[in-house]
Amino acid sequence: MFTGIVEEIGEVLAVRETAEVVVLTVRGRTVTSDAAHGDSIAVNGVCLTVTDPAVTTDGTFTVELVPETLKRTSLSAIGPGAGVNLERAVVAGGRLGGHIVQGHVDGVATLLRRTPAERSDELVFSLPADLARYVVEKGSIAVDGVSLTVADVTDDTFVVALIPTTLSHTTLGVRKPGDTVNIEVDLIAKYVEKLVAGGE
Repeated sequence: MFTGIVEEIGEVLAVRETAEVVVLTVRGRTVTSDAAHGDSIAVNGVCLTVTDPAVTTDGTFTVELVPETLKRTSLSAIGPGAGVNLERAVVAGGRLGGHIVQGHVDGVATLLRRTPAERSDELVFSLPADLARYVVEKGSIAVDGVSLTVADVTDDTFVVALIPTTLSHTTLGVRKPGDTVNIEVDLIAKYVEKLVAGGE
């Protein structure tokens, strides 16, 4: 589990395709400071497993992307040199600074426009029709692994406002209209829907 509080912007160093998976090599000195084989690290909001056989000392780690991950996330288009948001799994008993984020991406959205303001930027994203029912004004949403509050929502768009810290400490600060991002809707909303449907 994650909180959507990005620890650092990492860099994709290599992308290698095999017959079964795509292997990413990523540099992230903060998230690898205590990483071990089998640990979970969120890469642009996607929960991935560290596959290095031993603790790395050069600040890099490798992960494998299976076809399901490539189909459901924007990582299918990632290449060497790309910046990525990185977060280690939350430690039990630690502070939950954002909201409950599983790292199980629900879909991909497109940045439609951004409007800079004096102290923040307003970003408008497309909202896939099958996810719209889970997104509410003032609710939480994870965008490329960043925990954000929904400022406004329509049937096919949602709006977030980014403070200077988010702009400078995540890749959302450099996203341009047309860029795609991973989104994960509120887990609680999905459980509530299932429970209500089951009670009918």
